[in-house]
Amino acid sequence: MLDPGLAQEVLAAALARGGRWAEIFVEERSSTSARLDDGKVEELKSGLDRGAGVRVGHGGSFGYAFSNRLDRAALLEAAAAAAAAVPEGERSAALVDLTTTAPAVVHAALEPAEGVAKAAKVAWLEEADDAARSLDPAVRQVTASYMDSQQRILIATSDGRWVEEVRPRIRFVVQVVAARDGVMQTGFWGPAALMGAEYVAQHPPVATAERAARQAVKMLDSIAAPAGEMSVIMGPGAGGVLFHEACGHGLETDLIQKEASIYRGRVGDKLASPLVTGVDDATIQNAWGSFSFDDEGAPAQRTVLFSEGELTGCLYDRIRAQEDDVASTGNGRRQSYAHPPIPRMTNSYILAGGSSAADVIADTPKGFYAKSLGGGQVNPATGDFVFGVTEGYLIENGELTTPARGANLVGRGIDVLLAIDALATDFETWEGICGKDGQGVPVGSGSPTLRVAKMTVGGTGG
Repeated sequence: MLDPGLAQEVLAAALARGGRWAEIFVEERSSTSARLDDGKVEELKSGLDRGAGVRVGHGGSFGYAFSNRLDRAALLEAAAAAAAAVPEGERSAALVDLTTTAPAVVHAALEPAEGVAKAAKVAWLEEADDAARSLDPAVRQVTASYMDSQQRILIATSDGRWVEEVRPRIRFVVQVVAARDGVMQTGFWGPAALMGAEYVAQHPPVATAERAARQAVKMLDSIAAPAGEMSVIMGPGAGGVLFHEACGHGLETDLIQKEASIYRGRVGDKLASPLVTGVDDATIQNAWGSFSFDDEGAPAQRTVLFSEGELTGCLYDRIRAQEDDVASTGNGRRQSYAHPPIPRMTNSYILAGGSSAADVIADTPKGFYAKSLGGGQVNPATGDFVFGVTEGYLIENGELTTPARGANLVGRGIDVLLAIDALATDFETWEGICGKDGQGVPVGSGSPTLRVAKMTVGGTGG
């Protein structure tokens, strides 16, 4: 993607005013997306984007510039622009010869999605549409979306790092609207992975569509959710979404160093139940949020955030690691070459426990079961959150009974983690795009069925 000699020339230009280190991030991304809405193909497009970003570091600050051209003149211009942010006059750091780093984990596509005909991808959407509508006459609207991309990256740094990687990603999303007797409900499911078209065989469009449609149809018979403090069980995967939002963001060290996180200075404290071990892991084979190297060229890592309830780690990129005089955890991520990297989660999981999901439910006389979470709001400085529940049920006499709509889960991240008193074995992941500071990156979240002994449920029912 870039000649090593030219890379060295650009790095030298970036350091010309006295930077302490410099970096080039080169990217080429090809993609295909398609959307079927009510049986009609509303979108079918493909694209190719390439470019490079140059970053120059000086203490805790940096300069950044990018170009959508990869010729010598454009790259040197970007290097000069990035260097201009550095105070002039200090002695520049010396360049180190570039050395290739081999990845410890590779996420290969067995069947590259770019080799599959667009007609076949549209046919997958049509299968999903048919499956959702066939599930129940109440299904009124189906929107099915498909996306695949292949991102090739090259990272060269003034301290000698030369990293190359290919990241194939694929996602299939179905959203369903069901209506009956004046009641309308929606269902959603959107699995994704870092792999090729073989993923569609593992997660067939029919199964994805049926899961989304089943959620929408079941909620048509729902009553208004109860309100008050009660035991709350979160279905497999749902607890991972809460862990990502209510806890994970507060462990990203840009927020910690800005004193905008409740977890500042708390490493070593018991901030969760002894049952809870939570990790951020970019090494999981073919997981949606995984990679071989982060977007600064650091190898993918597994970082233990909570170990049996004790806060043990935070998420670092290069700059924040330098500030704290520690090693990067490989969490420097960026949306594209047009964005500088910042600390971001990868795959953030609460690990499975030893109970069966059936036993956890049976041991709960009364409460609320949140099978699926929707949108919400989180304040990382306090850990306070509000999450909507898109699929929920009453728990009565140790059984799931009536569907309940309109519920919100309200609480504080640390309080909820401390109140977890049961973890099952049925681990499941949920995938999505996480937004922060105007950048979106693929992330995974995961958890088993878990029970929070006491939590506030906001609803309008009795």
